[in-house]
Amino acid sequence: MADDVCSLAELTRGAVSAAMRAALPAELAEADPLIRRSEHADYQANAAMSLAKKAGRKPRDLADAIAGALREDPAAGLAVEVSGPGFLNLSVTDRAVWRQVAARLADDRLGVGTPQLGRRTVVEYSSPNIAKEMHVGHLRTTIIGDALARLLEYLGAEVLRQNHLGDWGTQFGMLIQFIDEHPDAKWRAQDLAEGDAGTVSALDGLYRQARAKFDADPEFADRARRRVVTLQSGDEATLAVWRELVRESEKAFQVIYDYLGVSLNAQHSAGESTYNRYLDEVAAEVEASGVGQISDGALCVFFDGVTGADGNPVPLIVRKSDGGYGYATTDLAAIRYRIRDLKMNRLIYVVGAPQALHFRMVFDTARRLGWLTDDVEAVHIAFGNVLGPDGKPFKTRAGGTVRLVELLDEAVARARAEIETKPHTLEPQELDVVARQAGIGAVKYADLATSRTKDYSFDPDRMVSFNGNTGVYLQYAHTRIRSILRKLPEDARTELDVDAPLHPAERGLILLNDQFAGTLTEVADTLEPHRLCGYLFSLAKAFTEFYEACPVLTAETEQLRANRVELCRLTGATLAEGLRLLGIETPDRM
Repeated sequence: MADDVCSLAELTRGAVSAAMRAALPAELAEADPLIRRSEHADYQANAAMSLAKKAGRKPRDLADAIAGALREDPAAGLAVEVSGPGFLNLSVTDRAVWRQVAARLADDRLGVGTPQLGRRTVVEYSSPNIAKEMHVGHLRTTIIGDALARLLEYLGAEVLRQNHLGDWGTQFGMLIQFIDEHPDAKWRAQDLAEGDAGTVSALDGLYRQARAKFDADPEFADRARRRVVTLQSGDEATLAVWRELVRESEKAFQVIYDYLGVSLNAQHSAGESTYNRYLDEVAAEVEASGVGQISDGALCVFFDGVTGADGNPVPLIVRKSDGGYGYATTDLAAIRYRIRDLKMNRLIYVVGAPQALHFRMVFDTARRLGWLTDDVEAVHIAFGNVLGPDGKPFKTRAGGTVRLVELLDEAVARARAEIETKPHTLEPQELDVVARQAGIGAVKYADLATSRTKDYSFDPDRMVSFNGNTGVYLQYAHTRIRSILRKLPEDARTELDVDAPLHPAERGLILLNDQFAGTLTEVADTLEPHRLCGYLFSLAKAFTEFYEACPVLTAETEQLRANRVELCRLTGATLAEGLRLLGIETPDRM
């Protein structure tokens, strides 16, 4: 049903197009009517301005002709005025606006279609390292990636979430060798006492010890390198420990994902090791195709304009001179597998901006090999850094990396404190739930509301404010709507009267609700979630203006109350759905 609910902008475009066909010569009639929102009316059509030169007529004359045809078509539902040199100011009739509210309320998707149908999309995000704790550097990839996966899926795409875990490489030989030589080291869940840090925290500590020993003890370093060989050659005892490291790490990651409320789970894990079996094939194909060439014993791919500080070309190394493989080969293998085996036609990588050159070279290589074509898209979704409240790189007081769980705990605690400063009737257990919803929502919204290519400051005090462009402000707007609906008498009339006159605040709120589907489509095309955040903030502000100007429960008449209640329902549903697509929960009370 959603595909049948056209927006008011689409209906206006259709009406103006019909008027152009009726009033203009055939060579002009099929032009884009150029519909825009306007400060002087609901919409403005600028087609007359763009067609005047081609027609050899004044734009005002063309605009008058189009306006005349619109006035003769009562089904258009538009009031039209010609303004300035030839602009058409278009106002939708009150009846048509109310009918739009009714249509969206009758549709369980609020008028949102499925324009992404037929797109098989991989979204790769989060990607923590096995045996290491998730830290602040994993925040943006996890939040942005999850929002994009949710939104694309909602719009009809078949989305495959991929958590490209760092689960292979020389560091595992080093860590496994250290564990083997220290059998009393406690990192397994069954060996940890109550109150101890989790398994991954313990492993992280062991890794630091192993790294220090590797750097200081040449004999241990030799044993660690030999353990890497045994791991890569498939030694079962070594693999057994490796599998245990992966399993324990994934459990710890899932605790964070559940706390953060993202849709990743173990079935989405596809670590670097997933592609080991394809690395030789990839290298052989690169070499046989002529895309790669041997340079100093290594198989390399070179690119025009990619040089180092010394001016020498910087290649993508597909196979090292010692026969080993690195990240580049794994990424190429993943692209090849996702396209050839999984039949995906859109690959989205949510990875920090410093990896831009790496992905540029990997994608370019995949295109030269014929894997990426006009029908298959690969996109690097770059993002900026998370900074501290002072605008400087986020570090602990000791200069270390900040654990992700600590940031989330801090945000939830600040949200609880902020809620407790407001009048509320929440029981202690309810307060715990709402504080988590508000705190986690605040973290997500602060991240997503910033253009992803920019850095942003992690400032919990600002994030959890009930005022300004925050997730809590949007959640609070939703709870106000829920409160209105709870207070509605059981026998209250709720049928819309489409012939009722519109208050300007009602009209403004309805027109914003009408933009929901278009905003989601725009985000799917641009892969910029901040556009949805900006839309939802505008919607919440418009609701506040409506709420202050148009009494709902104390409206002058029962019918007026019914219309305003239905507008509240639509706005509440739109806010809730928009926030859900961002991965943000909507409490009923705050």
